[in-house]
Amino acid sequence: MEIKKVSISAKRQITIPQKFFVMLGFDTEAECMVRGNELLIRPAKTNTGGEFAEQILADLIGKGYSGNELLQHFKRAQSQIRPAVEEMIEEAEKVAVSESEYESYDDVFGGKEKK
Repeated sequence: MEIKKVSISAKRQITIPQKFFVMLGFDTEAECMVRGNELLIRPAKTNTGGEFAEQILADLIGKGYSGNELLQHFKRAQSQIRPAVEEMIEEAEKVAVSESEYESYDDVFGGKEKK
């Protein structure tokens, strides 16, 4: 692990070292989160679930949707991807630090309901 000490300005600003900036693929935004007693700064996620678009469309077409109805269902399904993935990541982080029980495949993808 490489560590670099950075200064914090009077306006609470820091400069990400160039090597880390390039290595991690930062652009114009970053996400900050607190994990335990650490501040985690990472490149902002910019995808909106588009990587699942083909699977969503195939599923909806398979269910018989077309035209405007297909478009409405697609937008609704696509808007649910990022929150679901973020929830899965949050739960995985809790499991990693033993704050939560593990989740099974069925729990995550719709088998059994949590009790």
